Amino acid sequence: MQHLVFINSHPIQYNAPLYEKISCDNEINLLVLYCSDESIQGAKDKEFNVGVKWDIPLLKGYSYKFLKNYSWKPSIHNGFLGLINLSIITELHKIPRSIIVIHGWAYFTTVLAIILGKMYGHTVYLRGESPYNQEILKGKKNQLFKKIFLKNFLFHFVDKFLYIGEQNKRFYLSMGVDESQLIFTPYAVDNERFQNSYKILQKEKNSLKEKFNIPLHHKVILYVGKYIAKKRPIDLLSAFKNLKQKDVSLIMVGEGKLRTEMEYLIQNENIANVYLTGFVNQAEIIQYYAIADAFVMCSDIGETWGLSVNEAMNFSLPIIVSDMTGCSIDLVKNGINGFVFETGNIAQLTDYLAKILSLSEEELAMMGSKSFNLISNYGYENIITNIKQRTWQDKIITS
Repeated sequence: MQHLVFINSHPIQYNAPLYEKISCDNEINLLVLYCSDESIQGAKDKEFNVGVKWDIPLLKGYSYKFLKNYSWKPSIHNGFLGLINLSIITELHKIPRSIIVIHGWAYFTTVLAIILGKMYGHTVYLRGESPYNQEILKGKKNQLFKKIFLKNFLFHFVDKFLYIGEQNKRFYLSMGVDESQLIFTPYAVDNERFQNSYKILQKEKNSLKEKFNIPLHHKVILYVGKYIAKKRPIDLLSAFKNLKQKDVSLIMVGEGKLRTEMEYLIQNENIANVYLTGFVNQAEIIQYYAIADAFVMCSDIGETWGLSVNEAMNFSLPIIVSDMTGCSIDLVKNGINGFVFETGNIAQLTDYLAKILSLSEEELAMMGSKSFNLISNYGYENIITNIKQRTWQDKIITS
């Protein structure tokens, strides 16, 4: 029996189904340690700018434990000292020798877990998200700090590095990590849930358009994300305004601090057929994917992956993404299942939107099918299989 322990900051809607699936594997004994219960309590999301409580089960089907947070400013949003879970010391000491998967190094607790996990004789796996193409654009002090702290100190306590995509792999290699230490564990969503929803809802596209007051003859461009600076939603609004084609609607699913600026632009520039939905939870968001004809993400530095792209691809949608979106090099093949544009280049984004909208239904379907086929390689099954295979190859036995 393989003992596997995940250490997360808080329950996340994308990880919970993965843990449930791992728990169904008879060869793995899973435990998840959480440092905060903010996502369970429905705390205000500072980026959505509203209270968020997910409507899918976050604690179903797997063993978990919440660790007491001793921080004087307790929150996942309060930086390195926002999570100080001192009981991680005793937890890692008392559990059987295990593979410990630690998510990042952003908190006191996660750094402590990396160091103590190794000192206590566990096998330490580290999962980060840093994309190389974003890291090299950060300031020299930031890069120097990471080389000193990560490359020359913290990474020496890590046995394996779980990379989520090509840019993340390049980051680890730039930090001196040997390729033999790398395991591909793709950033994934619950493909099965989204694909099952797609099968059902694709037959209801017109009725859903009527529900959301979208003209039936309109093609639909979809954005899903927070209205915040790093997502650059105003770039999409500006590009949409420049389109000559008028029988098209833009649906922007999300919420955030840029809403007022977006509403002003829409009104001041007389941009028609734009729908700002506000925050939409998981159970309903599938309906927006079902009525879309193409999906756009135009994020800047800070978008380490972009899981909404995964969701959209499960609905067989062509994808347009900025080159700073972490997943762009992995999930979008130019001219095959979509297009990658230079971040902030509104003229180029406009051109790609026009190109997508000029395609026939058959051409859109062909491009969307390429997305659907590609995302099948980015699922929970790939994560579980790759971890198990490497564990077996390296003969890591924990019981």
